[in-house]
Amino acid sequence: MPIEIDLSGRVAFVTGGSRGLGRADALTLAQAGADVVVADLLVESQLSDETDRYGPLAAAARQQGLVHTEETVGEIESMGRRAFAVRCDVTDRAQVDAAVGRAVAELGSVDILVNNAGTLDHVAQFHEQAPDLWERDLRVNLTGAFNCAQAVWPHMKERGWGRIVNMASVAGTLGGFGQASYATTKAGLLGLTKTLAMEGGRHGITCNAIVPGVIGTEAFHMANAAMNERIVRRTALRRPGEPQEIANVVAFLCSDLAGYVTGVGLNVSGGVELFVF
Repeated sequence: MPIEIDLSGRVAFVTGGSRGLGRADALTLAQAGADVVVADLLVESQLSDETDRYGPLAAAARQQGLVHTEETVGEIESMGRRAFAVRCDVTDRAQVDAAVGRAVAELGSVDILVNNAGTLDHVAQFHEQAPDLWERDLRVNLTGAFNCAQAVWPHMKERGWGRIVNMASVAGTLGGFGQASYATTKAGLLGLTKTLAMEGGRHGITCNAIVPGVIGTEAFHMANAAMNERIVRRTALRRPGEPQEIANVVAFLCSDLAGYVTGVGLNVSGGVELFVF
């Protein structure tokens, strides 16, 4: 029996799809046969200085030309798949509902949700963490995933099939020095994952979380090089992962090959959680 990932006839909704892990996920799901909605705060044709208010990473992405939402859609369409880009703030439930509604109207369903949108620019030791950024991180990283999952849930229930993949982090399992808000939201995602897996099981919906380690995204390359090297040295494989290595696992979890896998927080981390010396 041939073993292959075939997502033909499925529709995927990928948040944070303009670059990094989200872009790799969107392209890989399309390569496996899915039609894809690429959702992000940043869309090339709608960029302005106003988007810089979303934080330094968003500002840097705009200023350095690292926004590829519509470009990603073009690449997906060149594969013969259907796709569209949508500007979507996952903290705004009305925007999320509208984006999911458009996906159902134009593409017929939402079968796959990849909750990738997140923020990682609030770096400070605990006593210096800013309350307003703590609240923002909760809204983006955790409530944003809740909003998207709740918006697609009735459509998945109706079809009796669904795949939800939440992008957690080893910060959520190991803690993160100077990352109290980020680590807390990623730990929360793991709890949400298990709950959705339990409740979704009776409706043919699986929910799993990817737990990445250090991955060589644009954000990684913009970070402190010395700190990056320290993290790489404590990783068993002694290198950062590549976005494609995360996307490969996402595609597997969204396929029928993983039909009996649910409620899992899967480390795709190069062994950063191991005792390495």
